[in-house]
Amino acid sequence: MTERPSVLVPIRVLEDESLPEGTTELLAKAHVVLLGYHVIPEQTAPGQARMQFEDQALSRLDAYEELLVDAGATVDQRLVFTHDAQQTIDRQIAEYDCLAALVPRALAAVEDVLVAVRGTVGLDRLARVVGGLFADRGIDVTLYHVTSEDESDADVEVLLDGVIDRMDENGFDTDHVDTRTDRDVKPVDAIADLAETYDVVVMGESDSSLSTFVFGMPADQVAERFLGPVLVVQREPAADPEASDADDQP
Repeated sequence: MTERPSVLVPIRVLEDESLPEGTTELLAKAHVVLLGYHVIPEQTAPGQARMQFEDQALSRLDAYEELLVDAGATVDQRLVFTHDAQQTIDRQIAEYDCLAALVPRALAAVEDVLVAVRGTVGLDRLARVVGGLFADRGIDVTLYHVTSEDESDADVEVLLDGVIDRMDENGFDTDHVDTRTDRDVKPVDAIADLAETYDVVVMGESDSSLSTFVFGMPADQVAERFLGPVLVVQREPAADPEASDADDQP
């Protein structure tokens, strides 16, 4: 049986943010870490916010969890009141050893997936996410790589063949895999342009912090032109983030 990849789904639970249409289908074979969070002002104590809003937030999270479980996912649920959303997301990724995090967007169906292969870091994790989520579902995957100046055609072939082999090991039917490469283009712009013809994008994080992708420029640049969901595959964690008293999480 293919391993369920753990995927963080952050929801601003008290700001009318919910699971977009199609998310349950996308994550039907995942182990979802459903993170409901609410950013509070610096002068507000997390415990005070929890006393005021916990019941409302948990009611919404329970409803989202039920939808995910009905679709086939397994779920861990967390509710956090925090002064620092980025730190909270990073800490939950580390705590649950999440392979990926979802930038939620609505989609009608999952048929074609674009996988941006941007280097040798995390290829095993990339393959585990793709294989775990999409194996045995008849979904077509395109591996896309923008080559650097010092990469030869042979280097690129070895790189992409390595991903395909790992996907095969993770239960994905490689007859449904295609490859595409480009040179002399800006990677983020090229991914965003190409993504318009796909339902989902899977890509590795751009640095050691997921929050940079979720809240920073790389995500903004992709999302400006691609309105579908983005799965951000995480690097191997170097160390657990330090605990902080900025959050209230039982």
